[in-house]
Amino acid sequence: MSTRVAKRRLPDMLLDQGLVTEEQLKECIALQRNTGKSLPQLLVERGYLGEEDLVITLSEQLGIPHIRVANYSIPKDVLAEVPEALARQHVMLPISNTGDVLTLAMANPLNIMALDDLRLLTSYEIEPVVAVESELVAAIERNYGGGKASDLYDELVSGSVHGGELDVVKDDEILDVSQLESGAEDEPVKRLVNLVLYNALEVGASDIHIEPFEKIVRLRYRVDGTLSESKGPPKSYQSNLIARLKILSGCRIDEHRLPQDGRFRIRYKNRDIDFRVAYLPCKYGEKVVLRILDKGSLTLDIEKLGFEPQPTEAFTTALQLPHGMILMTGPTGSGKTTTLYSALHKLNSIDSNIVTVEDPIEYELFGVNQVQVHTSIGLTFAEALRQILRQDPDIVMVGEIRDHETADVAVKAALTGHLVLSTLHTNDAAGVFPRLADMGIEPFLVQSSVGLAAAQRLLKRACVHCRESIRVPGDVLDRVQFSPLEGDPEPEFVRATGCNKCNDTGYKGRVAVIEAMPNYPDIQELVLNHASGQQIKAVATACGMRTLRQNALAKAARGITTIDQVLEHTTAD
Repeated sequence: MSTRVAKRRLPDMLLDQGLVTEEQLKECIALQRNTGKSLPQLLVERGYLGEEDLVITLSEQLGIPHIRVANYSIPKDVLAEVPEALARQHVMLPISNTGDVLTLAMANPLNIMALDDLRLLTSYEIEPVVAVESELVAAIERNYGGGKASDLYDELVSGSVHGGELDVVKDDEILDVSQLESGAEDEPVKRLVNLVLYNALEVGASDIHIEPFEKIVRLRYRVDGTLSESKGPPKSYQSNLIARLKILSGCRIDEHRLPQDGRFRIRYKNRDIDFRVAYLPCKYGEKVVLRILDKGSLTLDIEKLGFEPQPTEAFTTALQLPHGMILMTGPTGSGKTTTLYSALHKLNSIDSNIVTVEDPIEYELFGVNQVQVHTSIGLTFAEALRQILRQDPDIVMVGEIRDHETADVAVKAALTGHLVLSTLHTNDAAGVFPRLADMGIEPFLVQSSVGLAAAQRLLKRACVHCRESIRVPGDVLDRVQFSPLEGDPEPEFVRATGCNKCNDTGYKGRVAVIEAMPNYPDIQELVLNHASGQQIKAVATACGMRTLRQNALAKAARGITTIDQVLEHTTAD
């Protein structure tokens, strides 16, 4: 039976034993917030506590053994149970495995999160023992081999068959399905998939890209909108890896010539995480993209999305309209759907009938009837919308208006007493009006049906740990069109520098920026006369609309993002 670590705080133990003073603890706890180092590490570094005293205290107080890891020779199959990244992150080392119990040496056995992570990743019960941190670090270097063993997958699939001559397989030949299925169920393959998913969640990725090439399999994670490469799995594991993902996502493992898509759900740190998986046949195998949908990180409160005052007021006012269209625009991945879900959450009440038609359904909303598009059987956006309108809806969300047929039904729904929310691909809010006209909708119908047009972008947040204040010359502010509102505080622009908290990128997280254009009376005549988006935007700005650039610069002036991000994601007005 495994030892469950008592939930007792280390500072209390050290104070009870008289090993440190309250002043020393307070000093190191304050340093911990700024340096990111562990409390024991800081106490030892500053000479307030000896490593041996720390180990003996933990051992006696928790009732668990302490060991000298330098004396242990650890088999490779035991090392393979704990990925090197996890071992280094939490300063821990697997010592042995017996039955379903894995003995784990730890510098801090009070790290419940590390123990729970490892239980989730492996099929073992964890038996912690305590060891001197400096010895553990040296043992991790020695056993994982420093740079060489940073190949997590070599450890994970220790003992696997490598390379060798391969038989030529013709393009139209189907692999033996029984071999694929049994290979996908092998324990190393399961752990390989778990590791790929676990690492993505640990770094806060929104997407995982697995891309097969002639001699390698490339693995990339998209974090804060940017793809970065990680160490990929061995080429020999490509087929089994993809087969395992297909089993999880409910796809056919014997089909590798046609695109497929599926989804599955896992539990991670007591949260439900959905994965939407798309398979695309390429020259050297199937490319797999996993979209990570974390309900726990979904903000469903309009007020908490961080919009500036003018667009927040315009958006909330539009949601009170009895009928009409609210249209969100922006590139793929700009957060349009999240904003619409937040709007539905605000509108969701017991006296409202809300129905959506989506492709795909990204998040499940309680109290909202969600319909999945199935184009192959004729259930398109337009057809689904027609059927929905027979269901006496009050509010309808259409995932995307892609063509004349969908636009026509959506406009008619808005004109017959329904509030319609949808997305459209244009560069800015003003572009909504000429875009609908280009789709064949009569200008007088556009002018009378659109209640609000909005455009959105996601900008990277400047890392709060390493951002630096800068002074921006007045002529530069004029060129970027910075125009603060009366009563705004002095701007505090920052630049991104980079630290270990943000992986030296200078950014951590993203923030939404939006421009919201109500259907001002002054622009209605322009719409009827087929005015360009630029003309409509100029009049809307004169009516009080704040543009994307202005709202983004307001974020930069408060140090939330940088001017570099503003220039990258918005255009001059």
